[in-house]
Amino acid sequence: MTKTALITGASKGLGLALARALAADGWTLVLDARDGDLLTANAPAGAIVVPGDVTDPEHRAALHAAVPGELDLLVNNASTLGPSPMPALQDHDLAELRQVFEVNVVAPLALMQLTRPTTVVSISSDAAVEPYAGWGGYGSSKAALDHLMAVYAAEHPHLRVLSFDPGDLRTDLHQAAFPGEDITDRPLPETVVPAFLRLLEQPSGRYRAADLTPLEIA
Repeated sequence: MTKTALITGASKGLGLALARALAADGWTLVLDARDGDLLTANAPAGAIVVPGDVTDPEHRAALHAAVPGELDLLVNNASTLGPSPMPALQDHDLAELRQVFEVNVVAPLALMQLTRPTTVVSISSDAAVEPYAGWGGYGSSKAALDHLMAVYAAEHPHLRVLSFDPGDLRTDLHQAAFPGEDITDRPLPETVVPAFLRLLEQPSGRYRAADLTPLEIA
């Protein structure tokens, strides 16, 4: 039987890489992104495209309505870095900080409540566990998301609830974190797709892509 996945932030970067991999494996896809033109242009053939902002309750309801039947997998990939360059916490605009938490924490939970997926994966970051100067807004939101996922897993032991830290990747978000710098040494999002597919076989918990990638034997 065909499985169904809902992926947010799927017009580019990691979200698009995951969508293409699942499409190739025969999954039915419901895809979200704020840039509707880019999402439509890049989405795998046959995907259900629902452009919009995950912080908008009406858009989340539209995503839920677009899911045909039960949802096997929800991937909370849509994220925002916040201001770029990233400010120190002392100088962080509180309205912008609230928006970071709306996108990175509140919206993922809202979608979990609506769609009740069998498996949910939320994209995390090493900034959730390491106190990097300047990363306080984004990092604290991802730390909150990690804990939210852990509590959700404790409350729903029959579900698979996963946090996934893909590591540094060559994405627009990562570029915004380092404005003006050359980040072409970072791996492309496609490189962590095999780790993500292994993740879907793991019990609930927090995982790094590096821990799910087999070591090459010389």
